This record gives sequence, C-alpha cells and structure tokens, in this order.
Amino acid sequence: MPNINSSELQGFDPEFNDFIDYILKITYWIWEGKQPELCEAYYSKDCPVYMLSGMAVGADEVIENTNKTQAAFPDRTLDADAVICSGNAEDGFHSSHLINTKMTHLGDNELGKATGNHAEFKVIAHCVAKNNKIFKEWLVRDNYSFVEQLGFDPKIIAQQLARIEPQARFSEWMQSEFERIAATDNKDAANSQPYPDDAIGNEEKFITAILQKIWNHGALNEVELAYSESAQFHGSANRELIGPENIKNFYQAFIDTFSETRCRVDHVSKQAYRVRPEDTQEGVHVAARWTFSANHTGDKLYGEPTNAPILVMGISHYHIVDGKIIEEWAVFDELAILTQIYRARFQSQA
Repeated sequence: MPNINSSELQGFDPEFNDFIDYILKITYWIWEGKQPELCEAYYSKDCPVYMLSGMAVGADEVIENTNKTQAAFPDRTLDADAVICSGNAEDGFHSSHLINTKMTHLGDNELGKATGNHAEFKVIAHCVAKNNKIFKEWLVRDNYSFVEQLGFDPKIIAQQLARIEPQARFSEWMQSEFERIAATDNKDAANSQPYPDDAIGNEEKFITAILQKIWNHGALNEVELAYSESAQFHGSANRELIGPENIKNFYQAFIDTFSETRCRVDHVSKQAYRVRPEDTQEGVHVAARWTFSANHTGDKLYGEPTNAPILVMGISHYHIVDGKIIEEWAVFDELAILTQIYRARFQSQA
C-alpha cells in the first residue's frame, strides 16, 4: 500500500519525503536529537495531548513535559516499530506510531529517587497533523511495565497518583469521554458491524467488528475466528501470549472484572509503512484507536470491586494475513486503570 508522499503533503516543509518521514524525523530530532524546543515548530499552540495519566495542551506544555522526561531519562531512545497512516491534506493526516522506547532512570522525578534501572516498553502515539503541525494527539504507554521495570510497585505508585487532585481540564475531558461512550448502545446493531464474510480487503471493518463484538457483546468465540492458530499478542503489563485460547483468556479476565462495557472504535487506518525489518510483504497492517468505559464490578484483576466507572483508552496494531490476525500489539495504560480504582476506593473511605 502506497505511502502518503510529498506531493500530497500540502503545507508541509519540502524536506519531508512523505508523511512517514515527517513523523520519524521530528520524533528523532526532539528526542534523540535533544531538541524539545522544536515542538514549537511542529505542535500547534492549542494542541491537546490526551493521556489517561494526565493531559497537556499546546507546544509549550509538550516542551515542558519533554524536558522533565529527558532530565530523568537522558538516554531515552524511541525506536519506531511501525507507523500506519491515513488521511488527507484538507482534514489532516493521521499517524499511528508504534514505538519501542528504552531508557535508564538516571535522575529524580515524580516517581521517586533515581534507581539506575533500565526500562524497555511500548508506546503508541496517534497524531493528527496538517500544514506542518500536529494539532491533536492521543498517547498510550505501557506505564505498568515501565514503573515495574524501574523497581517500583505499580500498586503503590497508583495509590500515590490516586491521592493527587486531577487537573480540572483532565476531569472535564474524562467526563466528556464517559458521556460520549455512554451514547453508544452496546446492543445496538448500528454500532456493531457484522463480521465480514471475507475479511480480505475489508480489514478496517473486520477489526472494528472484532473489537465491538468482543467488548460490547462478550463474544469471545470471535477470537477463534479472527486470530490465526499461532497468533502472537503483545499486551500491556508486558503480556506475551500465543494462540487464540490464551488471547481469549486475556479478554475473559477483563470481562470478569468489568460490566456494562461500552467500546467505541474511534479511528482505523490501513496504510501501512513497515519499519520492522523482520516484516514481510505479506498481508496488511491496521491500526485502531479505541476507547471503552465500564463499571468495576469484578475481582478478577484488581481486587475488591469498587463499582466505579472506569475509562480505558487503547491503540492496537494488527498484522493480518489471509483474513486472520497473525500478530497484535495492544497498548493501554493499566497503571491509569489502577489509579482510577484506588481513587474510587479513597473517595468511598473519606
């Protein structure tokens, strides 16, 4: 599938060969090149960066957060595993950038004193850009694995974070997301696309259907239909699973933990650019950004239920061959889920 090339990049600097080149270059310049001030050039003044750990708005805040991270982790690298794109110059180009990031905790930060420990984990950034600037971004990180590798107990860190009063704008955004997702009737056929008779060539609808059927309908039998017998699943908290049965168990654990789950598939792209050298030309790559809300009513994953509403924002990359998922990277912030649960516990005790 062709990339979005320079002739389509209206309003972008001529030094970028295509949109993939834009994403890879500015990421490298800002991080490995230690030039966070370049965010002024490549982020709009009012760009929101949505994260379940907090929210940044505008280039100045992105620069501030980047400087803080680089101070604590001066050796951080961001290796691109893949970038999947879609869009156009008028509405904006979308990039879903799967990153393998490596860093050493060499400076004190909000987590605590420098541990000297090394961490390697997955991040996916979904950016929307036009006229040479990113004007909207959703960022998901495997923060559970991150803090665990640094030597911290994720449950203790989540409790510390839960005691911090959230930003007003972050709380407002969270509430608006709950309301947006609540508008999705999880039994409404209009919001649950039928499983395509032939997934080949219909990969966007195929992935949308799978996510909705599993989360909205609890149809775990769909896993057997969607994933190949030897499918690999790379999930949050450093989960590494092989085969449909283990992948079903992953979904089952969440279904046993949450009820009233409503999932919205917010964006799907199928214009793949392979960065991973081991990737073959076979099949296609799809990126999906999804959001779900649910009530914490089970004790399977996170202890005693709180009955609190929980919001989860995730991004998944899929490698699909002959209509079957052979590999998936599903990134969401499980530390943020824990933080929401502990915040609900503390509030009930107050």
